[in-house]
Amino acid sequence: SIASGSLAAQATQDTAAKPKSTQELLDASQPSDWRSLDPDNTLYLDVAGGRVVIELAPQFAPAHVDNIRTLAREGFWNGLTLYRSQDNFVVQFGDLTEEGQAPRPIGKARATLPAEFERPASGLPFHRLPDRDGWAAQTGFADGFPAARDSATGTAWMAHCYGTLGAGRDTAADSSNGTELYIVTGQSPRQLDRNITQVGRVVQGIELLSVLPRGTGPLGFYEDPAQRTPIKAITLAASLPAQERVALEVLRTDTPLFDAVVESRRNRRDDWYKRPAGHIDLCNISVPTRTPKP
Repeated sequence: SIASGSLAAQATQDTAAKPKSTQELLDASQPSDWRSLDPDNTLYLDVAGGRVVIELAPQFAPAHVDNIRTLAREGFWNGLTLYRSQDNFVVQFGDLTEEGQAPRPIGKARATLPAEFERPASGLPFHRLPDRDGWAAQTGFADGFPAARDSATGTAWMAHCYGTLGAGRDTAADSSNGTELYIVTGQSPRQLDRNITQVGRVVQGIELLSVLPRGTGPLGFYEDPAQRTPIKAITLAASLPAQERVALEVLRTDTPLFDAVVESRRNRRDDWYKRPAGHIDLCNISVPTRTPKP
């Protein structure tokens, strides 16, 4: 009986010491750990398979986001297509003007914008990660967006992670205006950091894009126009009645709970894992979302 009692005490101690899983942490979260998406900074990309929800990032690219809001309000992308799907890289969409065709008018949107590759680090609510990074001195999250910063230069920027929304450009740094957009659907192309303007990230529905057939032309462009995916509409959530918006909450990235969630992914301690990694890459941290509880 003494041995049995010792074993029972040890089992109780082991159970108490066992770290919580990611799901257990989220199940125990409080309402204050979550935030609702701002309708003025939320885009809906509707295709035949469903809806992709995108959160815009005016704190990183205010001029581009303002232009994108204008383009969405005026229905610029409605009826255009996803015309590129490059394996392990991006899908791209916009006005792929054919030879002999005039480009689609951009209405009240600005034709030219400044490059917004980075911003001053001062004033940005940056929640730093403890892990090393090969692309930046510091990485972390800013208002839910994966980000990096350099204290030596006093700059910060968004990181190119899975689901990032960026503004395509030509050779000139200031040659994007937000009409041609891409979404990362492959391994994080961090070499693009500070070389292109990033304007947001997908928070729901990325699977609708990652499963698109790969284009067989150069850079993943579809050679046959019939392979392109029609865009039903790209709509700013604020333009829709509240009852037609997607009810979605995003886990805040500036809380102790988020730190615990990151640690639960950095060092997996469930029975399957035999050796904790002790490290996690910035782009391997997904920010949880949920439907608001009634």
